[in-house]
Amino acid sequence: MATASTASRITRKIVIAVKKAASRNKGWYDLHMAAASGAIAQRLPLVDLVAEIRDARIPLSSENELLRDFPALSKRIVVMNKIDLADQTQVKGWMRYFEQQNCIPYGVNSHNKDSVKGLLNFIQAQVRGLCKANHHASETITIMLVGIPNVGKSALANSLHQMGRISAAEKGRLKHATVSPQPGETKDISSFKIGSHPNIYLLDTPGILPRMIHDAELCSKLVLTGAIRDGLIEQKELARYFLTILNLSDQYKKWAKFSTNEDRLLSFIEHKVEDSISSKLEMRQKKQHMMDHTQDLIVNDVRGTIFDTISCFDGNIELEEDMIKLMEAELVALREAFRVPQGLGEYVYNRVVSVKLLDLYRTGRLGHYTLDTLPLTLHHPI
Repeated sequence: MATASTASRITRKIVIAVKKAASRNKGWYDLHMAAASGAIAQRLPLVDLVAEIRDARIPLSSENELLRDFPALSKRIVVMNKIDLADQTQVKGWMRYFEQQNCIPYGVNSHNKDSVKGLLNFIQAQVRGLCKANHHASETITIMLVGIPNVGKSALANSLHQMGRISAAEKGRLKHATVSPQPGETKDISSFKIGSHPNIYLLDTPGILPRMIHDAELCSKLVLTGAIRDGLIEQKELARYFLTILNLSDQYKKWAKFSTNEDRLLSFIEHKVEDSISSKLEMRQKKQHMMDHTQDLIVNDVRGTIFDTISCFDGNIELEEDMIKLMEAELVALREAFRVPQGLGEYVYNRVVSVKLLDLYRTGRLGHYTLDTLPLTLHHPI
């Protein structure tokens, strides 16, 4: 299929750029990651339980390959973080898949207190079950958090530590793991207490990636979701990769109400609102919103611009050449939606639009996507 070749061509460009950076010792695998890999490997056999944190947008691609060297740890918790950014219709299917892989799955949003509280209760229940099954006499249980960079391990460690201390009514200074939107900020293994009777400690570890990544699609997914830092490639190529995903989905159809095309907007309102007076009011409000440059309204303008550009495109996106034309048209149209000042030059235009577009994708403002395909080994229909 031509659209598949378009994505393949873009992913090849991304991989070439990443490999070039790696050859200049500017890649993702540095001395800190090498040292952390050794330290984690030494401690893994000593912990009571392993919780592997994965990105729910890429449940397979965010696997920590280091764990493959420890088959005895196959029975482990797989925490799919960032479920708020993933396609909700696929979450249950992935949970079922991990159960079939002899893992204990759990989905969480590390920025939602109730969600993290549910994870804390889940972990404490698993610990109680572990102690009961193994007649555990120790008063201390150690759980290691492992994962690739930027899946939210440190954010979860901080939240679980805070909630665990509060629920146990313990006093004292709270510890804080370093949290950053950039991958690779955690350099050392840190311990955080999250429960009492028995005492439960989390070991927050640095994110680990393989020294080499040969699969182009895997590498592209890791860059797009932020596991590999952006600076290794041109932002425009990464934005084009995301636009390929968006253009092949039905997500944009949900944005008709944000259309900046007055005829399209009026058509949408007439179908959604029976009262003509209400329709006119909504139209006036829309015109007022277009003069307001607040963040939410800019996001809505971006959605409307993407909707208009795709809806007006008369090419066939199944053809590679037409898909490329559509992406270029979107990047140009988005300059106005993002309020990019004129006179910056083509390169700066593309970079500014691409950075803003990727930020909206990564924060879930442009839809929720699961980039991995559920393996066919799933025995039951979703």
